[in-house]
Amino acid sequence: MKTRSVLSAGIVGVILLSALGVSLGSNAESNENEIRIAYFPNIGHAIPIVGIEKGFFEKSIGADAAIETRVFDSGPQAIESLFANSIDLAYVGPGPAITGFLNSENHNVKILAGAASGGASFIVHPDSEISSASDFAGKKIAAPQIGNTQDISLRHYLSENGLKPAEKGGSIIVYNIPNPDVYTLFVKGDIDGAWVAEPWATILETELGGKRLFHEEELWPNKKFASVLLIGNTNYVEKNKKLVSDFLASHHETAIWINQNPVETRIVFNDFLKSHLGQSLSDEVVDIALSNLVITDDPLNDSVHSIAKKADALGYLGRNGYDLTTIFYSFDSNSGLEDGS
Repeated sequence: MKTRSVLSAGIVGVILLSALGVSLGSNAESNENEIRIAYFPNIGHAIPIVGIEKGFFEKSIGADAAIETRVFDSGPQAIESLFANSIDLAYVGPGPAITGFLNSENHNVKILAGAASGGASFIVHPDSEISSASDFAGKKIAAPQIGNTQDISLRHYLSENGLKPAEKGGSIIVYNIPNPDVYTLFVKGDIDGAWVAEPWATILETELGGKRLFHEEELWPNKKFASVLLIGNTNYVEKNKKLVSDFLASHHETAIWINQNPVETRIVFNDFLKSHLGQSLSDEVVDIALSNLVITDDPLNDSVHSIAKKADALGYLGRNGYDLTTIFYSFDSNSGLEDGS
């Protein structure tokens, strides 16, 4: 318990420092031959973590281009940094990717590739009696920031089961808070359950005695849905086509390496946590968390459209409808990058 509390404090610290760096230490314009990448300290972001820590990205793009990285805890933070031109590429969930596309000027925030499928679960507190959706009434449930992918999934699940959050006249209290705060409330017994991504789901389960009610992919056709996507500012992409093409090739190769080397991936991930946050996770937690994910560069287009439909039904996409026709930016190895749908 004490070890995990230290980890949570470390993650909170790096999030605050990263946000401070974005707001105070970033140039408004990207320098030439520089690529600025944002990602989270989550196992679902294994591609950027491994790509950076193993030097795969650096090797691919060559010595003439510098890589600058930022660590965030939520997609909306990364989207705001893309809008502020503080970063060029970001690994985020489909929820923020969709809102980023729709709210960006000229729709210039687009999906370049997939990064992970699955890896989110609903974890029940050991003292809470939740065994099905019918037990949610009157309970306190946590999910990350409003509009993030787990929040959309949770609220859609409630709606599908005839349930409403308190702000909509129902009896379920939904807390939208950062993952470390979810952990803290779970420790205190102040919530009955949480819809969270890995490795947080496995931490709540193995370290705090939580019960995994279901894996989110169990609710999806073919048990597949995009959970992490690579998005980019297309103004930057179009000005740096060769650099981004090389980066995407490395992104693809890193996904293959991760799937072929799960044990070494765990070592790299834990070394990253130890180096950047001052505390690593147990081998068991990382191995379970990684096994609950599919690392893939397939953006699973249909699932992105499905998530948009869910977000729209929740009122997250505005009152005038939405159009995702050009949200995907496709990579053609023969001709570089081009718009795609």
